[in-house]
Amino acid sequence: MRISATPDEVYSVISDLPRCGEWSTECRGGSWVSGAPAEVGSVFRGDNLRSPDVVPWAPVVRGAWHTHAEVVAAEPGRTFRWAMRDTAGRAQESVWAFDVTAVEDGGSVLVHHFRMDAATEGIRGITAGMDQDARRRFFAEWGEKVAADLVVTVGRIKQVVEKG
Repeated sequence: MRISATPDEVYSVISDLPRCGEWSTECRGGSWVSGAPAEVGSVFRGDNLRSPDVVPWAPVVRGAWHTHAEVVAAEPGRTFRWAMRDTAGRAQESVWAFDVTAVEDGGSVLVHHFRMDAATEGIRGITAGMDQDARRRFFAEWGEKVAADLVVTVGRIKQVVEKG
């Protein structure tokens, strides 16, 4: 999404995870629990809230819950990424990311994406009792939810950044 701000201005917002409640569809904010804020290796505790209508037939977490995420890439003005941690504190192959590129008129393009190479501890728990058809249905519906959330999040970030 095109944003009327420099890559450094956009990065200063997207890397300030305690503010994510201003733009995220589920994360309401949180705090840095270890390391220097927004640096590789730092850990953020996110406070989340999910509505009951998200894949309503599946046993996903609803209401309030928290997560821990570890910053895995932090390149000011370019990229900010974090991996969800499991209950043992290990980074999982579930990475959320923002990439920022400059455009000719001094603005930026912000892309938000998500990659899960191996099912997370939470996803394995959700799908453990499902047969193959239910798993396919779950991943299709979950994928649609995540894709929609990414679009909403970037739109809200645009509003926050452009307001100053």
